[in-house]
Amino acid sequence: MATPAQPKKIVAPTVSQINAEFVTQLACKYWAPHIKKKSPFDIKVIEDIYEKEIVKSRFAIRKIMLLEFSQYLENYLWMNYSPEVSSKAYLMSICCMVNEKFRENVPAWETFKKKPDHFPFFFKCILKAALAETDGEFSLHEQTILLLFLDHCFNSLEVDLIRSQVQQLISLPMWMGLQPARLELELKKTPKLRKFWNLIKKNDEKMDPEAREQAYQERRFLSQLIQKFISVLKSVPLSEPVTMDEVHYCERFIELMIDLEALLPTRRWFNTILDDSHLLVHCYLSNLVHREEDGHLFSQLLDMLKFYTGFEINDQTGNALTENEMTTIHYDRITSLQRAAFAHFPELYDFALSNVAEVDTRESLVKCFGPLSSNTLHQVASYLCLLPTLPKNEDTTFDKEFLLELLVSRHERRISQIQQLNQMPLYPTEKIIWDENIVPTEYYSGEGCLALPKLNLQFLTLHDYLLRNFNLFRLESTYEIRQDIEDSVSRMKPWQSEYGGVVFGGWARMAQPIVAFTVVEVAKPNIGENWPTRVRADVTINLNVRDHIKDEWEGLRKHDVCFLITVRPTKPYGTKFDRRRPFIEQVGLVYVRGCEIQGMLDDKGRVIEDGPEPRPNLRGESRTFRVFLDPNQYQQDMTNTIQNGAEDVYETFNIIMRRKPKENNFKAVLETIRNLMNTDCVVPDWLHDIILGYGDPSSAHYSKMPNQIATLDFNDTFLSIEHLKSSFPAHNVKVTVDDPALQIPPFRITFPARSGKGKKRKDADGEDEDSEEAKALIVEPHVIPNRGPYPYNQPKRNTIQFTHTQIEAIRAGMQPGLTMVVGPPGTGKTDVAVQIISNIYHNFPEQRTLIVTHSNQALNQLFEKIMALDIDERHLLRLGHGEEELETEKDFSRYGRVNYVLARRIELLEEVKRLQKSLGVPGDASYTCETAGYFFLYQVMSRWEEYISKVKNQGTTLPEVSEISTFFPFHEYFANAPQPIFKGRSYEEDMEIAEGCFRHIKKIFTQLEEFRASELLRSGLDRSKYLLVKEAKIIAMTCTHAALKRHDLVKLGFKYDNILMEEAAQILEIETFIPLLLQNPQDGFSRLKRWIMIGDHHQLPPVIKNMAFQKYSNMEQSLFTRFVRVGVPTVDLDAQGRARASLCNLYNWRYKNLGNLPHVQLLPEFSTANAGLLYDFQLINVEDFQGVGESEPNPYFYQNLGEAEYVVALFMYMCLLGYPADKISILTTYNGQKHLIRDIINRRCGSNPLIGRPNKNGERPSHEVQIIKNMPQMANFVYNMYMHLIQTTHHYHQTLLQLPPAMVEEGEEVQTQETELETEEETTPIQADILHSSADASSSQETSGSQAETIPALAETIPGLSETTLDQKASSNPEAIPAPTETTATVVASATAPTEAKTPQDATPAPVGTK
Repeated sequence: MATPAQPKKIVAPTVSQINAEFVTQLACKYWAPHIKKKSPFDIKVIEDIYEKEIVKSRFAIRKIMLLEFSQYLENYLWMNYSPEVSSKAYLMSICCMVNEKFRENVPAWETFKKKPDHFPFFFKCILKAALAETDGEFSLHEQTILLLFLDHCFNSLEVDLIRSQVQQLISLPMWMGLQPARLELELKKTPKLRKFWNLIKKNDEKMDPEAREQAYQERRFLSQLIQKFISVLKSVPLSEPVTMDEVHYCERFIELMIDLEALLPTRRWFNTILDDSHLLVHCYLSNLVHREEDGHLFSQLLDMLKFYTGFEINDQTGNALTENEMTTIHYDRITSLQRAAFAHFPELYDFALSNVAEVDTRESLVKCFGPLSSNTLHQVASYLCLLPTLPKNEDTTFDKEFLLELLVSRHERRISQIQQLNQMPLYPTEKIIWDENIVPTEYYSGEGCLALPKLNLQFLTLHDYLLRNFNLFRLESTYEIRQDIEDSVSRMKPWQSEYGGVVFGGWARMAQPIVAFTVVEVAKPNIGENWPTRVRADVTINLNVRDHIKDEWEGLRKHDVCFLITVRPTKPYGTKFDRRRPFIEQVGLVYVRGCEIQGMLDDKGRVIEDGPEPRPNLRGESRTFRVFLDPNQYQQDMTNTIQNGAEDVYETFNIIMRRKPKENNFKAVLETIRNLMNTDCVVPDWLHDIILGYGDPSSAHYSKMPNQIATLDFNDTFLSIEHLKSSFPAHNVKVTVDDPALQIPPFRITFPARSGKGKKRKDADGEDEDSEEAKALIVEPHVIPNRGPYPYNQPKRNTIQFTHTQIEAIRAGMQPGLTMVVGPPGTGKTDVAVQIISNIYHNFPEQRTLIVTHSNQALNQLFEKIMALDIDERHLLRLGHGEEELETEKDFSRYGRVNYVLARRIELLEEVKRLQKSLGVPGDASYTCETAGYFFLYQVMSRWEEYISKVKNQGTTLPEVSEISTFFPFHEYFANAPQPIFKGRSYEEDMEIAEGCFRHIKKIFTQLEEFRASELLRSGLDRSKYLLVKEAKIIAMTCTHAALKRHDLVKLGFKYDNILMEEAAQILEIETFIPLLLQNPQDGFSRLKRWIMIGDHHQLPPVIKNMAFQKYSNMEQSLFTRFVRVGVPTVDLDAQGRARASLCNLYNWRYKNLGNLPHVQLLPEFSTANAGLLYDFQLINVEDFQGVGESEPNPYFYQNLGEAEYVVALFMYMCLLGYPADKISILTTYNGQKHLIRDIINRRCGSNPLIGRPNKNGERPSHEVQIIKNMPQMANFVYNMYMHLIQTTHHYHQTLLQLPPAMVEEGEEVQTQETELETEEETTPIQADILHSSADASSSQETSGSQAETIPALAETIPGLSETTLDQKASSNPEAIPAPTETTATVVASATAPTEAKTPQDATPAPVGTK
């Protein structure tokens, strides 16, 4: 298989190189923003830059990038543009700059919006230039740039300025480009359109001739552009050399056509124009398609265009078409052809009288129409309004091949899109994995187009939405799989043996040679399918490896995905592997197939099932795994073997590769998306159009929802009536009680009813009568009913004084509809989320809320705050594998909740037993929940009713206060409560206490009634399912868990009414969408009432490792970000309480009105200097350490020893000053640097109990924190640490001398760093130093010095800190507003950026100690 050449890295220019450029010198003279005295505008400057810098360099990215850096477009080009100075160079320069902005993914239209006057003229010039002859003023390369600019315009319809120009090209009048017969046919199909068409013609007649001619040109623009493209396409020869300008022009044009077809506003009328031009037929018959290398990408793009032209949607209405409707359309086309054949073409009688199924295949149609002459074929096509009528006695000008393909391709039976999807293998094969057009390399620059779907603002249907995300998720997973395969196989060093076989010269932790492979089962297909229902095979390997690696292989669980690989190396034994050369030809890789583990086989050949019982100990080193193969892939491979005589792929495998579990869930997610496409996706009506990107973006806001709730109980949200009034500054607050002593929380608030569509009435003065009413809030304080006499009966209360914007977010979250909260760092996003959950829980106790976050850490932080509020813990449930990280002794997992229910049941039954004893009732009422229920009904209720009849107010006489206590029947039961129970001060107070006591008793029996199911359900699995489906009111999970387990949740009958998503801006679009569909619809409607999304689209987007998917496909755009772009209303939190004001000023420009909470300005922790540190923050340049700067011990594994040592020394210095180690975080941008810093920490101070390690994921220090109160204690502390370092260094050198020479395989040390150091935090100094020295040669020089020298050196290095990078934060908690005493310093490593562009997987932020 041919492997394309690896693209070269794009080397970023240095500052000195930028300053030396001619463009930079011009910028400093004419338009640089920092220059005060600029030279006047000169059109010749633009001409010179375009000709000498851009054209001469063949539109090199480097030159255009420099112009973009200098703000050429904003400060010179568009600022001075006018029709008088417009020229070819001017137009092309603007287009190049706009295209560059899109390539870099930065806003491109802001400049034009500030000065929109000349944009219509500019756009008309672009249209004219795009239609110019290729051998004229504009070259084909320049016209390709114009096509790309137009594509960006069509994809920016959300910008009013662009939409006003583009819609003239794509509206109904563009049908003027149709041939007359086709136009008449289309208008006849939809009578309503004929009225519009007649109206258009009348308006045209009223226009003056010049304006009418201009309008006609715009309407025919796309039709003429298609004809021009066809002429360029026909000029491409079959075998002679072709210029790449022609190829790139054709590729960009097809990309433009795809984008026009993939958006409903552009597709609605254009699809008919495209069909009438027969563009696809021309393309499939062109020479470019048949050129293997040059036409490969063009062919792939053409397939995408064919898919979208036949997409299952009604172009006019935008409604998705069902399978039956698509079949009806197909039958209508065939029958109309048969009627035409019967009426006018006697030679086609056999075809006309055949049934549809017999003649609608390509072979049948070719057989019927192939013998006909060209003129006859033309006549058939013209009768169907596909071609103009052929004049009499004239021959057609079309080729017979074209005419035949036109009729066949239009009428052949098409496989449905769902059927194609169901037949698609989910595992990538070698043909996809190394196809640069589909899975581009990490060096993708953004220049060329790719055969990839795009995630923009709008989608055709939910099916289209899911399909694009399915394909991109599959390809992003494929890119990660490619990296794993290349890493593992290259480590195994496959060479050709002397006898022509394969010999492995190395080893890999994640891959093993296959000893034997056998297909053991191929199950029969289901009815109507042609692929097996199941294919299983046995894979035998020899685990002659270290014990911990052997345990990892034996620990492979059911549903884990592995890959079967065939290599046939051609390189002789000992050949060195060069990572810079193409991978496939070096290792001889032939096949890659995926498989799914069923289990490992025991000695008797049976699958060892996963379960609580211990796994059997197997003897020897040979292990056999039973795996499931992909049935679709197996069917395709076997068909290829039988029909084409190809070799049997399944007899060739010689390597099996596994992957890390956290990165290996792609198949389950893909299956979930595919299952969604096979079911009716029922999205709430109020969300459907917004998700697809159409309609009013604010239609789902609570203010526009028809079921808006007038009165809401805000529970403990407000701390006082003053807090409430300050939270609604624009409203007039009316309290129902006048006594200030009674104006205490909790409060119920009645909001003003919004006026209908009618106009407001006005009084005599012309003012709105209801303006005051519209601002009036009716506040009703209420008292929470007494819950019992015990201290734990008192409800937990919120203590946070929310700001007015936070209150608006809480109010919006309590109302039905879509709520989006943008929360900058430190603005209390998590606190707002928790309060919304608590308020929904108390206002709507029958509703269930689903919490979804991106990470387990965020979910755990949310859960810990939920537990601090007044929410019964029996209603909380945490799904997934992160619950063990919760900093609580309580277990909120499914089985933890089952154990809680069982334990709580026993406790409550003991209480029933005590109550029975106190009442003197004989028998065993506490035997079961059922007997307890009878006891409550017949014994407790009867006594309570009798008591109430005695003490309740009867008539005018008020009972004595003492009678409440005297007649109370449960004194003995409440004897263990604080005494006295009754105060005797007033009748109302004591009566409320008595009712509170009864509520306490009643709650016992209510809970027992709920726990009754645990007595009937005997297994833990059944009990856990019951809790999930019936008992839990607040269910939390990660978005990944939701995607993996959707099928199981739906099957269980899982139900929920509200969704709250935290970190919504970091979640992939599809992983945000899937949680909406974790339940079956009720009567065809979704029961979802609220969707609260909380996030910050200005912070980290979803992590996409492949740059092409980031830039070209826009896959890093989260659904949250897309909603913001579409214009969905947001609540922007505007006060932060985490960072010092000086630090907040670094990033607050990015947000709307982001300020500081009062404590940031007032408390000394935020205003006094940090001990031992001169500045709040600094940027430093760490010079090369002993002549060595950045190193790359393994590809994309970047390290800088000098920076790492400096950062660790600074960390130790801060610890000496008294900063707790667990309050310090070290952040670095590269994984390689992360491992190096961790290595140095382990060696320098990791095992030192006086210092320890920096903060990692909120871990608490394992040793006791020492508090130093005076200078003698400080001196003693420093001396002890100094002696500890000397002893450690001495022990290290002694041990090093005893070690034998290590046989370390080249490159293997990096894998050890990646895998072992990540899981083994407590690495010994000896191990760490060996790993460190092998990773970088320069470290061997560094280790010769005494570690004790580090501390004295710090005294000289740190105090000035003129070159130190420091960052000060007010808390290590990323979401909460902390107690002001917690001040955290953050050390930022790798301040000097490397000179080369890095790969995305290495550039992912990888904190050593993250928070």
